[in-house]
Amino acid sequence: MNLVTHKKMKGDRLMPWGKGTVVTGPKGLVFLAGNTGTAENYDPSSGKGGAVGDAATQWHSILTNIKSDLEELGSSLEHLVKITQYVKGPFPDGGALSSPNFRLDVMDEFFAEHCPKHCSYNNPPPSEVIGVVALAHPDLVIEIVAVAALPD
Repeated sequence: MNLVTHKKMKGDRLMPWGKGTVVTGPKGLVFLAGNTGTAENYDPSSGKGGAVGDAATQWHSILTNIKSDLEELGSSLEHLVKITQYVKGPFPDGGALSSPNFRLDVMDEFFAEHCPKHCSYNNPPPSEVIGVVALAHPDLVIEIVAVAALPD
């Protein structure tokens, strides 16, 4: 399998997301469900439990879950193809990146430790950041969906 992520440039400036990832020869793809930072006692059918704390804690929990889920399903962070981030408002300047719930610093810290090639200042996978008014539980502030390739 060959997985090549192409850098997104604006003039001579590297953007903190990739342009696209070209995957050739994988044995398949892994499409993860949306991951949220919920507490162990979270039960959506009864409404019990909730999020695991502030935005930074939720981000770290989600990224840890994605890493674990990918490994369980035969892939890894190394093989990420794309991520989609749903970030809850407020949006002080009108965009999702302005929300205090968008935590690129936490994502970079996590990837620096677990998969440095995906740091925003290196060669991250393509991604979207979508601002939303609400998620599945009022305490949740971020949800991340990931797609990865299955290696040979």
